[in-house]
Amino acid sequence: MNPTVHRFTAPDGVELAWREVGEGRPLVLIHGYFSNAEVNWIRYGHARLLADAGLRVIMPDLRAHGDSGKPHDPARYPPDILAEDGFALIGHLGLTDYDLAGYSLGGRTAVRMLVKGAKPGRAVLSGMGLEGILDTAGRGGYFRNVLTHLGSFPRGTSEWMTEAFLKTTGGDPEALLLILDTFVDTTRAELAAIDLPVRVVTGSEDDDNGSGEALAEAIPGGRFRSIPGNHMSAVVKPELGQAIADFLAR
Repeated sequence: MNPTVHRFTAPDGVELAWREVGEGRPLVLIHGYFSNAEVNWIRYGHARLLADAGLRVIMPDLRAHGDSGKPHDPARYPPDILAEDGFALIGHLGLTDYDLAGYSLGGRTAVRMLVKGAKPGRAVLSGMGLEGILDTAGRGGYFRNVLTHLGSFPRGTSEWMTEAFLKTTGGDPEALLLILDTFVDTTRAELAAIDLPVRVVTGSEDDDNGSGEALAEAIPGGRFRSIPGNHMSAVVKPELGQAIADFLAR
């Protein structure tokens, strides 16, 4: 499966890309930081599994990622621009009845869309915990350190592995560094106001963004599901796509 790359222009003029596969109820599925739709969702079979479950799987490449524009102008990275890009895609496609899901930064972007008024039927927040929603500066500081000290980390360290992943995705370090300036914290009160069914899915060894179980508890309609793996390995396992399908394809 090699879905066609589609493109549209965001309100600020940046060209954004998305791929889609399948027919049925639309699911906007957002990838993680340093990644892209191909790596996060297509390569390991999640998109096909979800399509086979009867979903129209719509997978944007976030700005500064994948086939989307990677401007180096800081003005193109205002706070919450990733959520705004999500709204722009939904508007471009004319979606009114859809579901929303994301992994890691994609999960956080989905949260920001929810608190800014997105109205999906259901949402899945994967690879994300409560701490990564309430306090984005902590995880942002880790990535800022990696991006500003490339080539300096001892082999086998977390930073070295993060840099290795950046190389495999062909990421643009300058554009990705600017993405960090777009992060916006979400309050507990905002999480408590989310009024729809939400499934939180994290790897059993994934505490990179805090507790997924705590995130589910902070959302009235939230329920938690654990899958095998840590933050980097859970995304390659079929259990991730299956957990999303089990919740959304009912």
